[in-house]
Amino acid sequence: MRALFLLIAATAAFAAPALAQNPPQGTPTRIRGTIEKFDEHNLAVKTRDGQSATIVLADNFTVSALTKKTAADIKPNDYIFSTGVKGDDGKLRCVELRIAPEASRGAAEGQTAWDTLPDSTMTNATVTGIAAAANGQTVKVKFKDQEGEFVVDAKCEVFGYIPGDAGLLKPGAAVTIFATKKPDGTITAARVTAEKDGVKPQF
Repeated sequence: MRALFLLIAATAAFAAPALAQNPPQGTPTRIRGTIEKFDEHNLAVKTRDGQSATIVLADNFTVSALTKKTAADIKPNDYIFSTGVKGDDGKLRCVELRIAPEASRGAAEGQTAWDTLPDSTMTNATVTGIAAAANGQTVKVKFKDQEGEFVVDAKCEVFGYIPGDAGLLKPGAAVTIFATKKPDGTITAARVTAEKDGVKPQF
């Protein structure tokens, strides 16, 4: 998701219960879509459901992008963000996995329901082991006081994070933003994950 920024999807999901106790701070909001306009700190986005949203970016906002990786780049002790769905065999199968920068280790640690696909799950965890599996590999992870595992095969897209800048915030570029919607309706954010070199943020 930094000096090296991290924008992780899951931060907003796990922050929600805490923020709900302090309504004036606002409600965590996920914005996914394409940029319509960017004016210094005001980012207009056409969301994937066809609505328009304007996000007010912090004075010191940061931008990151994704770079393509492979399953071979996943190593023990990496901190990862992974979306997955259960297969017919009951095993959790990776749909998308992001190798987090070291500065983001521990961010939103845990496993929760996600909305990328029906019945999908987001797992933010430390890799504890990797084992060969049919048509892929099994990645074992630990989050908080729990352990889990999921299958990474050729269908799983693997990415790493790289730093970006405001130059990526141009019309038509895909973005994912974990923002805060304030009681007055204003949407604010300090970080943006933006498309670069055709690699679009998905979750």
